[in-house]
Amino acid sequence: MNRTCYTGEVSTQYLDQTVTLFGWVHRRRDHGGVIFIDLRDRAGLAQVVVDPDTPEVFARAERIRNEYCLRITGRVRRRPEGTQNPELTSGEIEILCQDLEILNPSVTPPFQLDDDNLSETTRLTHRVLDLRRPQMQHNLMLRYRVAMVVRNYLDAQGFIDIETPMLTRSTPEGARDYLVPSRVNPGEFFALPQSPQLFKQLLMVAGFDRYYQITKCFRDEDLRADRQPEFTQIDCETSFLDETQIRSLFEGMVREVYRQVLEVELPDPFPVMSWAQAMQRFGSDKPDLRVQLEFTDVADLMRDVAFKVFSGPANDPGCRVVALRVPGGGSLPRSDIDAYTRFVAIYGARGLAYIKVNSAADIPGGLQSPIVKNIHEAALRALIERTGAQDGDLIFFGADRTKVVNDALGALRVKLGQSEFGRANGLFEPGWRPLWVVDFPMFEYDEAEGRYTAAHHPFTSPKDGHEDLLESDPGQALAKAYDMVMNGWEIGGGSERIHRAEIQTKVFRALHIDDDEARQKFGFLLDALQYGAPPHGGLAFGLDRLVTLMAGADSIRDVIAFPKTQRAQDLLTHAPAPVDEKQLRELHIRLRQIEKTE
Repeated sequence: MNRTCYTGEVSTQYLDQTVTLFGWVHRRRDHGGVIFIDLRDRAGLAQVVVDPDTPEVFARAERIRNEYCLRITGRVRRRPEGTQNPELTSGEIEILCQDLEILNPSVTPPFQLDDDNLSETTRLTHRVLDLRRPQMQHNLMLRYRVAMVVRNYLDAQGFIDIETPMLTRSTPEGARDYLVPSRVNPGEFFALPQSPQLFKQLLMVAGFDRYYQITKCFRDEDLRADRQPEFTQIDCETSFLDETQIRSLFEGMVREVYRQVLEVELPDPFPVMSWAQAMQRFGSDKPDLRVQLEFTDVADLMRDVAFKVFSGPANDPGCRVVALRVPGGGSLPRSDIDAYTRFVAIYGARGLAYIKVNSAADIPGGLQSPIVKNIHEAALRALIERTGAQDGDLIFFGADRTKVVNDALGALRVKLGQSEFGRANGLFEPGWRPLWVVDFPMFEYDEAEGRYTAAHHPFTSPKDGHEDLLESDPGQALAKAYDMVMNGWEIGGGSERIHRAEIQTKVFRALHIDDDEARQKFGFLLDALQYGAPPHGGLAFGLDRLVTLMAGADSIRDVIAFPKTQRAQDLLTHAPAPVDEKQLRELHIRLRQIEKTE
């Protein structure tokens, strides 16, 4: 029963040797009395030939069907001229079968494994079969290789892997916690960790200096393509390094991952951009730098125009007016512009004004748009000059609350750039475009609650010199926080942490967290910080997101073995599911009947 090698690894080095292989029947073909079997395992495919010269083996081969599990023994020979497959490691050879054992038959699969048009419901319901598909095998092997490079890199840098608890205390970290009732402590609950944030800081105080963990995290939040209720972080923390040193250390890790796994050399060093600059130029704190389009602020040009849609926001400090010049966009048909108008409405935009530049030298006669007559000539001339618009260009506009403009025009920028039109007109440069975004705001103002909330988490350190702003003007305080962005996805983020009690107290006060509340929620951390806490900081990478990007997949569900749907359901195991009354009684829980809503 000893396997010679993986099926997909058989090559010309095994010519004229007898090999034993194991795998599944990917495809069986009967060609005029000769049976061909494409045998598959996690390494790939190999072609097996069964001829009538071995009647018992041939009879067994006639019975097999797709997904039967087999043991094959045979002699390796070259494929006939003209039948080689250069895309396979085994593409130059085939195995002449001498013995065949059916280890286990299979019922008829619900789908063909090479069907690329399967619905996600079908794939997740039959996930075991879905995972046999070559693309999914590739994705999970890629994930393993990424994790191993990370472990080896961090080990070489002196980091040690330390586990932190999965059952912990509920603390405010931005998303809803998953709660676990305690049987032995009636009426009390554990929470599954949204991240190991507090524990890794405690490990720094404990003197472990360099910690990492590839760990599960849990957040009960609305789901989308890059989110799951349980996801995996490469979680890291280190002492005695400043922000620049931390970024350099982990930039090296990502560069090593791409070098070893994809044989890609990333820029050295990565470019760095402030949060304010990213929002001004791209309307996003995770800009896709492959897209060659940028915002141009034009509010000052529109303050006195007759077009109230522009002049109103232009005179409101809470609003923004921007132009997005699209080179060659004048050729876009009206149907496309209408589709883009519907698209930005998803983000709250009430419309999508535009100007087609037929002749940049002829103002206003060379400009085509219903809004041109309501904008005076001086503003139009300044607009063309500032945007650098040329003949044949199109200018889109966003004029609304700042968040709406950033969200709507930022999404439009990416959609345009990545479209067929954008790629054909040089608005998209393929490749890998990493970026550090730094100097995030310390706080965000919650208008509904009338107070500031932590933009990252309440343990993020303010930038040097911004400590006094925590009390005098929290909205202007910047943080020693940083995100790593790759092709428009945030793949990692972190910060230097507060390690001095007086600064932590100021942050809590800015967040309207009084001493009693701070003691109740974070007392164990505050106590630990009193014992000579070192300067420390770190970051966490989303392993799922990183691998999704590297695999070229559409969703993180394609790189997780057993993911949940966007309704946080597992279609394979049918979880979540009801539990019986006895279990509930043991947990001192009684369910209240609620009406189901569609």
